[in-house]
Amino acid sequence: MAKRKFDNSKRIFMKKCLALSAGVLTMPGSVVNITVNPADQASGRRLAMFQEETPRGIMCLICPNECVLKEGEISQCNNRIVRKSKLYTMAFGNPCSVNIDPMEKKPLYHFLPGSRAYSIATAGCNLACLNCQNWTIAQTRPDKTRNYDLMPARVVEEAVKNNCRSIAYTYSEPVSFYEYVYETSLLARKAGVKNVLKSNGYVNPEPLKKLCTVVDAANIDLKSFSENTYIRLTGGKLQPVLESLKIYRDAGVWLEITNLVIPTWTDKIDEIGRMCKWLGENGFRDTPLHFSRFFPVHKLEQLPPTPVELLNSAAKIAAGEGLRYIYTGNVPGNEQANTTCPWCGSGLIARQGYRIVSNNITDGKCNKCGREIQGIWT
Repeated sequence: MAKRKFDNSKRIFMKKCLALSAGVLTMPGSVVNITVNPADQASGRRLAMFQEETPRGIMCLICPNECVLKEGEISQCNNRIVRKSKLYTMAFGNPCSVNIDPMEKKPLYHFLPGSRAYSIATAGCNLACLNCQNWTIAQTRPDKTRNYDLMPARVVEEAVKNNCRSIAYTYSEPVSFYEYVYETSLLARKAGVKNVLKSNGYVNPEPLKKLCTVVDAANIDLKSFSENTYIRLTGGKLQPVLESLKIYRDAGVWLEITNLVIPTWTDKIDEIGRMCKWLGENGFRDTPLHFSRFFPVHKLEQLPPTPVELLNSAAKIAAGEGLRYIYTGNVPGNEQANTTCPWCGSGLIARQGYRIVSNNITDGKCNKCGREIQGIWT
């Protein structure tokens, strides 16, 4: 009986992932009419930013992969190509996923709670995570997906029309469609719309600093605190992500961090302890930390879901290192998704799924003790 229950839950989870990847709208009552143009799949080509000519080819400087490409070759992120000795992005104005999401889905718990985010993604990612839940779009190319015709100005227009206070660049990796994110974010800023990233943080310092001038908030996946695990699980490296966290912090971008706890991969208590200690010692005590529950997907389907007890143990470790805002995610009915005042212990924000049930923060302060609660609340 237990086996049947697990299999059914897994099927439901996979169904949701595939629906998300297909670009369907997931919020009831939210309708966005966007033209899908399957005959114009490669229309997103645009000259890429941060490129350099080398004797071996054109080097992309956006992320630590630093792909060096010859004529006609495509980057590891699947959406950069060299044509006539210039690097072009194939991901511009052609998102394959367009949704309206609650901010809590990113997850961002301390940034405009209860607001709506106009969420877009193109195909492509600069990592190759074994646990990728959106692998059908993240691990392919823009000319292989069914795309929407949505240039930057239209994204902003649709966000405003649908009463979205922000645009979220999410589902796949925003760094891989950097130019689209940057240009859209510039226009959004002028229109009074916020910009939000859900990212793996795998980006070089200079491109990130430029992006931070137009981005308001980010949730970064800190996938492990082991270099060895990072390369085996994602194909990337840990250190660039740690440097990115510091850049976001110093630039004043509102930051939250997610750590997916994967059985046999990232569930080691000593490793979680080292991560929390590093965060505490590097100025991230007030940065919300989300421990997220893993469910079997992509190339790790053989693993079990993360035990809830392990997530709770991780949360206790984080609290022991002085981190003030700790959450556990992907656990229905879990009170650890609520925000509590770290000073007086009173309940601040109660959540039911992605819905805000109550909010006891006024002018950025706890209604009971009057102490400041870190976040962007209005």
